[in-house]
Amino acid sequence: MKKYSRIFRYLGQYRGGIFLYFLFIILSVAFSIVSVGMLMPFLELIFNGDKGSIAGLTEKTSNPVIKYIRDVLLESINNSKDRTSGLLKTLGFICVIIVLSIFFKNLFLYLSYYILNPIKNKVVNTLRSDLYHKILHLPIGYFTEKRKGDLISRITNDIGEVENSVVGTLEGWVRDPLTIIINFAFLFYLSPQLTLFLLIFIPVIGFVIGRISRSLKKQSLEAAIKYGESVSVLDETLGGLRVIKAFNIESLLKNKFFRINEELLTAKNKIGYRRDLASPMSEFLGVVVFAAILWYGGSKIISGTIPLEGSAFIGYLALFYNIINPAKSISLAFSNMQKGSAAIGRIEEVLKTPVTVDDNVNGKQLHSFDHKIEFRDVTFSYEDVVILDTINLIIEKGKTIALVGSSGAGKSTLADLVPRFHDVTSGQVLIDGVNIKEYSLQSVRSLMSIVTQEPILFNDTIGNNIRLGKAGAPNEEIIQAAKVANAHDFIMQKEHGYESNIGDRGTKLSGGERQRLTIARALIKNPPILILDEATSSLDTESERLVQDAINHMMQNRTSIVIAHRLSTIRHADEIIVLQRGKIVERGTHDQLLSQNGFYKRLVEMQEVR
Repeated sequence: MKKYSRIFRYLGQYRGGIFLYFLFIILSVAFSIVSVGMLMPFLELIFNGDKGSIAGLTEKTSNPVIKYIRDVLLESINNSKDRTSGLLKTLGFICVIIVLSIFFKNLFLYLSYYILNPIKNKVVNTLRSDLYHKILHLPIGYFTEKRKGDLISRITNDIGEVENSVVGTLEGWVRDPLTIIINFAFLFYLSPQLTLFLLIFIPVIGFVIGRISRSLKKQSLEAAIKYGESVSVLDETLGGLRVIKAFNIESLLKNKFFRINEELLTAKNKIGYRRDLASPMSEFLGVVVFAAILWYGGSKIISGTIPLEGSAFIGYLALFYNIINPAKSISLAFSNMQKGSAAIGRIEEVLKTPVTVDDNVNGKQLHSFDHKIEFRDVTFSYEDVVILDTINLIIEKGKTIALVGSSGAGKSTLADLVPRFHDVTSGQVLIDGVNIKEYSLQSVRSLMSIVTQEPILFNDTIGNNIRLGKAGAPNEEIIQAAKVANAHDFIMQKEHGYESNIGDRGTKLSGGERQRLTIARALIKNPPILILDEATSSLDTESERLVQDAINHMMQNRTSIVIAHRLSTIRHADEIIVLQRGKIVERGTHDQLLSQNGFYKRLVEMQEVR
């Protein structure tokens, strides 16, 4: 049960509701027993009655509870005009008691659902929220290995599986075992010898159901993986439709998706075959046991070995039959739990992933940037591969530092260390002489804005996308930021201006328009530190000019770290850092580096040739 510990921990927050649920279930089972139990003394009166002779009936009755109820009923019969009218009156009374018992049984059953259902929904909601919260706080490096579709599958399909297979059967964890335990207690009270005989069959039934359900976890895990793969293919298809159509690879993607879909179908069919077998098998075994009890108990009663009246034996069989449906439900719940355990395992894998970039909750607040950013003997490794090797660099306030080098040299990783998207493996990154780990994560990032190579926008209005840089910013500030970013003119040409929706990932805008919106979003934050990650490398000449002009406006009076692909855009940087294989191989101004006749000059010459 360890794998369900998180579910139980969530349930622990609702102890009061759980207590009420237990109480209502116990009352529901008790009234169910009353409805059956009331028949036993009446049946005894009918079959064993001696025309009102209490003494004769007493000799034939060994159970004190049945005897007491029978005596009360018999007294009511004796007070009637004749036996027939007395029996009819008593029968009517018993029918009323049975109806009331069933009413209260179902009333308390409904109240138990009324208490439990909101708790189940809250547990699933908390699990979904915790998983989303964890995804938000995992380091950037985690997502380089994980398929986006697989993560989407975990927060949708796997959460749904937990809701249906585990949390959805919570009542079966409590109601059905309580029903069986209470009924067994009453059965033991009626006849210990028969009940001990009955207990012999329980391990056999448990073994059979366990064998059926054992493979469900493995098959459910296989189905979850295939579902994640199918979502990944769908995501890649939606994101790459232009390439798919341009290269006529529709059939390739279709065959890939169909293959995964068929494998998913096979896995789900196997799950269904096993899961659906548990319930009918448990019912069949229950009826086999019922028949065994009927034969064994009947033979013992006939031979006089067991001192049990016929009416009590009929009641015993009725109470036992009450156990068959709960036992069937438990077997189905057990199968569902096995099926859901695979989903819980996949969710726990994400929730237990260590957060390597952890916020310092008691950290200092970085209210302003006054002096410098310093990389002191910084080394960063990822899975034993050294990405940055002993970097020493100082970025003075108000200066523009450009990072250049071949692909994979470590430029983006170096820039990502400043907002703590990654943490250094060794060495220190300091702001104003203080290790950034001593500051709160939120206060460090509040002083920075980032413009990436790929414009990242959200399916919302233009105004709201810009406002992400400063929550609650008035329209005047949004318009001013858009003007500085050279975005105001194209925005006003839209039908709804700043209220225009830009579509999924900004697909309704051109590349240059999207990039200028991200610049406006960075500008409205008015940060002292800017990080520009090849912000113009994917643009056409006209868009590049407009975006570069906006970037030049944005960089005024700010400290800027620029990752450059087109070297022409960083000629006026205060210092250019040339990285190669994670090390700084050259540094200086544009003119100084050209005069060194080294790696930087070769990069410039290669771009000029193009």
